[in-house]
Amino acid sequence: MTAVVPAARLAPSAVDWTAEVHRDEQSLIGAADELRDLYDRSPAATPFQTYEWLKAWWGWYGTRGRLRLVLVRCRGRLVAAAPLMAGVRHGFPVLVPLAAEQSDFTDFLLDPVYADGAVRHLVRALLDERGTCAVDLREVRPGSAAHLVAARWPHRAWRLPSSMCLELPVDGIDDILDRLPRRSAGKMRAKLRKIDAQGLTVESVPPDGVADAVHALLDLHVRQWQGRPINPEHTRERFGRHLAEAASGMVRDGRAAVLQYRSRGRLVASDLVLIGHRHVGAYLYGAVPDLRSRVDVSLMLLREDLGIARERHRQGVSLLRGVEPYKLKWRPDFVQNQRIILGRSASAAAFAGLARTRARLSERRRAGHGRHG
Repeated sequence: MTAVVPAARLAPSAVDWTAEVHRDEQSLIGAADELRDLYDRSPAATPFQTYEWLKAWWGWYGTRGRLRLVLVRCRGRLVAAAPLMAGVRHGFPVLVPLAAEQSDFTDFLLDPVYADGAVRHLVRALLDERGTCAVDLREVRPGSAAHLVAARWPHRAWRLPSSMCLELPVDGIDDILDRLPRRSAGKMRAKLRKIDAQGLTVESVPPDGVADAVHALLDLHVRQWQGRPINPEHTRERFGRHLAEAASGMVRDGRAAVLQYRSRGRLVASDLVLIGHRHVGAYLYGAVPDLRSRVDVSLMLLREDLGIARERHRQGVSLLRGVEPYKLKWRPDFVQNQRIILGRSASAAAFAGLARTRARLSERRRAGHGRHG
């Protein structure tokens, strides 16, 4: 007797797969619902791979003709996507992720149910895309879909250290205090009581008010950095418009929150929190300068961010890139991002070598500042 295998369990054949590379913005807009659905099925993806983040970034930063949106489908269903663009790094033509400069993590979208075939067809489509020497993926987290693509890459691939990220895999502020020495925990509890004594109110901004709230946040952000070096991009109009547009859609879909803190009705601080599949990410905040003289602002924000993580059943809070001293006091876990370079041509080795040299020089400069700062 011949066993009958249900159709849903049959392995897809070659004719069931398609891979396309799109170069026009309308293709990105047209795939919006598919990309949102695929993000939901991509457990390794971060909020920086959401359609809202990518589309908003492309609208304010993208260059016509450079989009390379790779879409892999199985039986008509989108199962992998690589939102890339043609660019130049270190003088070499490469493919890079959309929004890489404003994103703490880069990756592909991948439905793990179709992982084997989807990765195989994604690799083939990337290899067939001419005119570049490599695919250059900065800020790839451990466990990302990009690692699966690199493992199947038939040519040479390089893995270089990228930014260090900090995470707090905890359930609430009490768990944070448990990580600290007894004396330090006591000081933090005193600071929490001082915050509560200020009578601050905290509210989450509804979707229709997010755009205005983001611009107000950026005004606070600039004020808090007054007299100190600030990321110049954070002061530019295009960054504000990108962030306002992206956050509006992400808040609507439950993938972000904008918190506003008020004292006697006056806006004194604001925080943009990205809500991923696994962690809540503290992306950007701003506060009036005089608030720091009254309360520990980072502690105030962290308590609310942890509350969002608990409410949304996430594993904890990611403090994202950077090893700033104010983050280290929480005794976070260190997570090393990687830069993955997938070679496509003979010149890829020269590109990877230059990238490695520049990374080493940058690390030496940071170490020197640390010794003399």
